[in-house]
Amino acid sequence: MTACAEERPVLELRDYFNGTLDAYGIFTDRSGQVVKRFTVVMQCSWQGDQGVLDEAFSYSDGTQQRRVWRLQRHGDGRYTGQADDVVGTAEGQQSGNAFHWTYTLALPVDGRVIEVQFDDWMYLMTDKVMLNKAAMRKWGVGLGEVTLSFVKR
Repeated sequence: MTACAEERPVLELRDYFNGTLDAYGIFTDRSGQVVKRFTVVMQCSWQGDQGVLDEAFSYSDGTQQRRVWRLQRHGDGRYTGQADDVVGTAEGQQSGNAFHWTYTLALPVDGRVIEVQFDDWMYLMTDKVMLNKAAMRKWGVGLGEVTLSFVKR
């Protein structure tokens, strides 16, 4: 994270993820093919060091999904988070304009649920725009990537 420490603008998660955000994303498989496109509307709020990010997903195949993150801010830029489809606790670290977030997600795939590890990087570009790239792995094998752009209203 030290390479990001001096980058600007400085990301403060409680400021950026507060209010309504729109996100636009794609999922690519390991060969780089776009498998799914999606949009997200996020309603975000904080009470002190505890935040709620309520995400409503709309996928290009017509399916809908909702994920509600419950975040906890700790000292030194550290955050933890939980959601119903997250296995255990997500761990994150903010530095400069970046936030690095790792977690395991229980994903429904072809009628079953598989646990997939996410290595998620977010970069604040302006006070309104953040870019996000997440690598997905199962047993250490790359499955694909999720790429998102967030726009704060």
